[in-house]
Amino acid sequence: MQHINWGVLGCGHIAQTFVQSMQDVTDASIIACAASHIDRANSFAQSHNIENSYGSYEAMLCDRNIHAIYIATTHNFHFEQIKLCLSHGKHVLCEKPITLNARQAKEVYTLAANHNLLLIEAVWTRFLPATLALQSLLENGTIGKIKSVHANFSLNKKLPDTHRLRNKKLAGGALLDLGIYPITMADIVFAKTPSKISSSAVMTNTGVDENSFYTLEYDCGGVAQLSAGFTMSGPTYALISGDKGSINVPFFLGAKGFELTLEGEQTVFHEYDFAEHQNFTFEIQHMTNCLKTDTCHSNIMSSATSMRVMKIMDTIRDQWSLVYDSEK
Repeated sequence: MQHINWGVLGCGHIAQTFVQSMQDVTDASIIACAASHIDRANSFAQSHNIENSYGSYEAMLCDRNIHAIYIATTHNFHFEQIKLCLSHGKHVLCEKPITLNARQAKEVYTLAANHNLLLIEAVWTRFLPATLALQSLLENGTIGKIKSVHANFSLNKKLPDTHRLRNKKLAGGALLDLGIYPITMADIVFAKTPSKISSSAVMTNTGVDENSFYTLEYDCGGVAQLSAGFTMSGPTYALISGDKGSINVPFFLGAKGFELTLEGEQTVFHEYDFAEHQNFTFEIQHMTNCLKTDTCHSNIMSSATSMRVMKIMDTIRDQWSLVYDSEK
């Protein structure tokens, strides 16, 4: 394939970010969108100059001109929708978290492999130039042996019980929506399964975590102290400390650079800027490049990486006895 035609499944807010980010992707375009109601799909298509719109997901998936699908719905729908897309021969970029749990993730990754299709979890942080540069710097041992990672992503919102973050039926809570980012940062740094996981959470009256805290210990001696929440104020940052220096990553989930401080030296800021409309451009371009080269495996966001993070979140939820409605 020399030009990749995309379809967007789900026409909400996050889908708008995807469409905006597509404008700077080479050799790809969005030719269709689908929503559960045709009026919403038509409105989205008209707003973003998309040629085809559908009032059912399956109708869009029957379009043979579409090569890849971006899934932009809430977490609770991902598992079934990924399977539906794969059964129609479509490659899939699915918004994070890829599924609700590791069992579901394993099933869809196995299905993708059996169909020779590419399935990637859309954790946009992983694909950013600053993140890739950070990984290279860590792999080169620039700050020495990593001792700790501190990371937080929190909002302070007064939300109704029906909001997706508070809604257990929609797999709400801070962990899967916000906590996945600090856990991702720890995984970027250590790239292995923790030897010990401990956590705590403040639960809402609707039965999901509003603020949660996670400590991940690794057999290399490193520790990650992480937090996330939607009813607390706090800086969104990541601080990585080694025995030769440290790295501070402001707003790490959308990192545009980081501060490197080595022992006895001045702090140096490494900048990797991008425009606001390019938030998802790098993940879209990566998947497009994979498809153009007939590669059904991502070297940035592999199935093993997704599974490792999902298993961490499974363990954390087990510690709280948090089971979502669709998992019962």
